[in-house]
Amino acid sequence: MASIRKLRKRLGLRYVLYLLLGLLVLPYFLTLVYTVVPPPVTTMMLWKAAEGNAIDYRWRPLAQTSQNLVRSVVTAEDARICEHAGIDWEAFQAVAREALENDGGPTRGGSTITQQVAKNLFLWPSRSYVRKALELPLAMWIDLIWSKRRVVEVYINTAEWAPGVYGAEAAAQHHFGKSGKALTKIQAARLAAALPNPAVRNAGKPGPKVRAKAKTIRKRVNATVRYLDCLKLE
Repeated sequence: MASIRKLRKRLGLRYVLYLLLGLLVLPYFLTLVYTVVPPPVTTMMLWKAAEGNAIDYRWRPLAQTSQNLVRSVVTAEDARICEHAGIDWEAFQAVAREALENDGGPTRGGSTITQQVAKNLFLWPSRSYVRKALELPLAMWIDLIWSKRRVVEVYINTAEWAPGVYGAEAAAQHHFGKSGKALTKIQAARLAAALPNPAVRNAGKPGPKVRAKAKTIRKRVNATVRYLDCLKLE
């Protein structure tokens, strides 16, 4: 009997290890699928849904999305996207140094759009070293498999722009009552300004901080555009 219990325990442990390995490999396989197929849902959406939020998710190709919004978002979130391979190591090292020097942790984030895509699609929202350790190789894999344009397309469509509102089309309808393709430069900049914390920052009814950041984004867009050739924007 003892030997049977040991065998069952060993088999149970093996199944657990297989399950963990499968969960680790699955995002890499799904990345290949999402090269051409829009993600039907993300772990971030499911996580927020479990907290009681509805899901308003409307996928639109990048060509059917306001180029004002695309430029504003990339300028605000990852202006060096055409220069790095998924991770901006200069920004990452700066944030790491700040985390070591500041007892309260870093005062800014160093994540690229590619890293945010990896987190939104496959990981969870809370900050931890485990999540970051999974996020970094995933971001490099995504950058290797996808074009930069595809990275931005997935990000624009899966980012949360208000509680339970995912994607530029849903955000434009929610905040401004119009198509995501019809956003003005001001509206696009306000949406980009709200991205880091859409639960607090309201693009449709912006407070002073959102307005100020949107104004800064609009000023920076013209200087950034010439560095975004990899996105093949109109």
